[in-house]
Amino acid sequence: MTHSLITGGAGFIGSHLAETLLRRGHRVSVIDDESTGSINNLSAVLENPNFSYTKGTVADRELLRDKLANVDEVYHLAAAVGVRLIAESPIRSIENNIYPTELLLSELSRLSASGRAVKMFLASSSEVYGKNPKPQWNEDDDLVLGPTGRVRWSYGAAKAIDEYLALAYWREKRLPVVVGRLFNVVGPRQSGAYGMVLPRFVEAALAGRPLSVHDDGGQIRCFAHVGDVVGVIADLMECPQAPGRVFNVGSDRPVSIIELARMVIAQVDPSLEIELISYADAYDDDFEDCRRRVPELSRLRETIDFKPRRDLEDVIREVIASKREGGG
Repeated sequence: MTHSLITGGAGFIGSHLAETLLRRGHRVSVIDDESTGSINNLSAVLENPNFSYTKGTVADRELLRDKLANVDEVYHLAAAVGVRLIAESPIRSIENNIYPTELLLSELSRLSASGRAVKMFLASSSEVYGKNPKPQWNEDDDLVLGPTGRVRWSYGAAKAIDEYLALAYWREKRLPVVVGRLFNVVGPRQSGAYGMVLPRFVEAALAGRPLSVHDDGGQIRCFAHVGDVVGVIADLMECPQAPGRVFNVGSDRPVSIIELARMVIAQVDPSLEIELISYADAYDDDFEDCRRRVPELSRLRETIDFKPRRDLEDVIREVIASKREGGG
């Protein structure tokens, strides 16, 4: 039985990944400091005999060393997430995205040197592309980050450092690492508290409030269901061609943010209105955003059998149902 460790496993994506791995017959251990995650997200698996949970931080070397003692693979999802959190707490965001990754890689390297090669998945982000002007991004494109005076780009820079570190360990020490750049993952259990757009829209709509759209709403994004994404992550870790490579992970169906708001309104209450809010009012005066974020998925499709099972309309419907039931 494969023993999998998930850092950040009480979060939105991590909890769904835990369920997927258990269904695939894995033994699953989770570490989470519950700063943005919640043990409630794991309620469906807490009593599973093949599951264990530890509240703690990946930045604790002794705890991490203990949890790595008998695992076969690691899914590193622990990170500071959300545009609002980045804007409000940049020091926390930068430190939480770099130091734990560095520590984890050094501990895995130590195990590898003793004869135990533990495979690792690094959850990176489409944010690393910054404001690259290409209409569609592939994994070998340049990273175009904004100035250091604009805190908006610090998250992408930190995740890029994570990638550089992971790939350096692959190059120098042949540590088996797989990097996944996640694009706008959505679904049940996602909170709108940190700026995530779809749950924020759904929560507003169910409360009968106008949906707040930043700028003119013409920003283009692609939204993938968390169930499809965690399936891809698990498949990549099982694929012998994946280590040492970077993969875009998500949907490649583009939709504008204002169109997304209209789709939510159509399913909840067609009488609801949309209000446009400037970035300055939503965040701060120097906030910048990326106008278009669309992944090129040919590398992913050539490596694994990737076929999304849910379209965006289904995802919106499922998020609405979950929020109505109080499930987040």
